[in-house]
Amino acid sequence: MNDLEKFVPSVHFELIPISNLVSNQEYQRRLSQRHIDRTTAHFDLYQINPVKVSRRDGLNYVINGQHTVETVAAASGSRETPVWCMVYDDLEYTREADIFANQQKYTKTLSTYEIFKANVEADSDRHIMIQSIVEQHGLSIVSSKTSCGICAVASLTEIFDKYGYQMLDRVIRLVVGAWEGDANSLTANMLRGVALLVTTFSESLRDDLFIERVGSVSAREITRTAKERRAGSIGFAETMLLIYNKKTKSTLSMIRLHNPEQEKNTAESTSR
Repeated sequence: MNDLEKFVPSVHFELIPISNLVSNQEYQRRLSQRHIDRTTAHFDLYQINPVKVSRRDGLNYVINGQHTVETVAAASGSRETPVWCMVYDDLEYTREADIFANQQKYTKTLSTYEIFKANVEADSDRHIMIQSIVEQHGLSIVSSKTSCGICAVASLTEIFDKYGYQMLDRVIRLVVGAWEGDANSLTANMLRGVALLVTTFSESLRDDLFIERVGSVSAREITRTAKERRAGSIGFAETMLLIYNKKTKSTLSMIRLHNPEQEKNTAESTSR
């Protein structure tokens, strides 16, 4: 047992009121009020970790957890609220700074895919609905690029959060109809580009024509052309719009894609 003790830190756990904690060390990062406000608005007691504290010269210096401390103070409305602290009694200032600087050095952050799957397991209605939409179209949410698999999890959630269930369903329906699950058609920029077209033109964009015309060009070719035109999803939207408009008398406006208000003002001026 003695051989194993060297792997156990010499600490004890203690409930300490926030008013008795000090976070003014030079090595500490500046507090982010935006982060504190966001975590306070979504306060969850089960997400609160113990605060790492060094008891030195009779004071409790926070090594790690100053944002946790401020979140609890804001959520509870009192700096007399106690928080669980993991207390070191034998650290010098330089050792505290070293611990702070290197505490994240060998940690592995969760990927967006891992976070998404964990939320599904947690019965999050939002994440379950997104997964359901994807699976209804014969696709799956995956961790890396593959045929019939979407790894652009952030794009799925962004489209769902901004525009809702019906929009995400239509975007995926168009992509699957055009390219039948080709991995190059399920990227972040492709999904966002299609979403941009749909939100801009709504019912003026005919799904059958999109699938027929845009789907006649490979997703790989669209990706290559889009990158040459403009960076990001707007390049994909422009490329797909040009293909959609080919051999069409009544075309959808490129001006509207970039600036809906500008086109509206131009149309009003013309009608006068």
